Amino acid sequence: MSDVKKLLIVEDDLALQRQLRWAYEGYEVHIASDRESAIALLRAEEPAVVTLDLGLPPDPDGTSEGFATLQAILELKPDTKVIVASGHGARESALIAIAAGAWDFYAKPVDIDALGLIVARAFHVHALEAENRRLAQVTLDGGLGGMITAAPEMLKVTRTIERVAGADVSVMLLGASGTGKELLARGLHEASPRRRGAFVAINCAAIPETLLESELFGHEKGAFTGAVKTTEGKIEQAHRGTLFLDEIGDVPLALQVKLLRFLQERVIERIGGRKPIAVDTRIVCATHQDIDAMVAAQSFREDLYYRLAEIVVRIPSLAERPGDAGLLARHFLRKYARDMKSAVKGFTPDALAAIDGWGWPGNVRELENRIKRAVIMADGPRITAADLDLGTPDDDRLPINLKSVREDADRKAIRHALARADGNISGTARLLGISRPTLYDLMKAYDLQP
Repeated sequence: MSDVKKLLIVEDDLALQRQLRWAYEGYEVHIASDRESAIALLRAEEPAVVTLDLGLPPDPDGTSEGFATLQAILELKPDTKVIVASGHGARESALIAIAAGAWDFYAKPVDIDALGLIVARAFHVHALEAENRRLAQVTLDGGLGGMITAAPEMLKVTRTIERVAGADVSVMLLGASGTGKELLARGLHEASPRRRGAFVAINCAAIPETLLESELFGHEKGAFTGAVKTTEGKIEQAHRGTLFLDEIGDVPLALQVKLLRFLQERVIERIGGRKPIAVDTRIVCATHQDIDAMVAAQSFREDLYYRLAEIVVRIPSLAERPGDAGLLARHFLRKYARDMKSAVKGFTPDALAAIDGWGWPGNVRELENRIKRAVIMADGPRITAADLDLGTPDDDRLPINLKSVREDADRKAIRHALARADGNISGTARLLGISRPTLYDLMKAYDLQP
């Protein structure tokens, strides 16, 4: 990261331009006289801090052009610290600008020393927030299997999987479709001593019952019509690695017996084979079904269940992970905008509200599909609620204990706001309508991190 501190001064008074340039010799100063040149410099130089005179041409006696410039800066670079000035009803204009997203203000005539302190503080806060975002992204990118989450409910799951990864036990992942079961299974494999071996995944529900046995156990040449060569099954392919059996609840009872024998003896026989083959394969399985009910109904063998479920991990739905929808939405936006070479760069406030308010019955998979579609359909640089095409959010949850409901609401609101502001503390406080010190106090009380 560059140590150069770039300051953009947007001011149409030539004398004041010279005075400010002289006052900020410690910064790399760029000067613009109007909105067009300011936006061009913002794109080219990406300054961390901007001082903005609200009285710009062609409206030097008003503030309309200044506010339009402020809006354009914040849309392009929402992390930029904009410090506004106005000699036209200074305090009233400044308060409106702060509400619109400006970081601070100063009054004209300019007190260079006072403004210098504000500018220095803005650079300091910008650097702190940038470092927070960098560390947060490192955490996300370096998380288990690339799992992107900031929700305590999901972080607890990833910590559990990290702990059991080193133990050679079978793991069962329970969760609704689209919650990331395969991603977690792959993360478990990568965190285990078997990571140098193969990770082999098979969806038991996607393969016809007549072919599933051959897919799992393999077959010898001539074992059946069409078996023109000897073929290893998925269990053998995962030797010294990990086999992920997705939708294990769809394995037919007859095949469950053969799978149980493998788990007990660690040997297999291919279809048409006559000799046992020793295989060292770790099994991780997953299902969205109520496996306990299946065991009770005898549609899933109880003895197989206990062999597969030495460790059971329940994965929360996206609706149970406050703040993650916004976090994941930004991730998918960056991914598909890059892949499709799209100019879409962000979300409108109504889109973010729609993402936060939707229940996501299809979980992360549904969210990803919606964002991909929205990147294709968006007309402007930001995705709108209409582009997402979501219905009206429905929340039927009822309060039980008023204090716990209030605390839960506070936590969720802060998580949602942090995700919407991309970890930016000032932006989060602004969204919540509170001061930064108050936000810090609440985050400390609820043990939340930016």
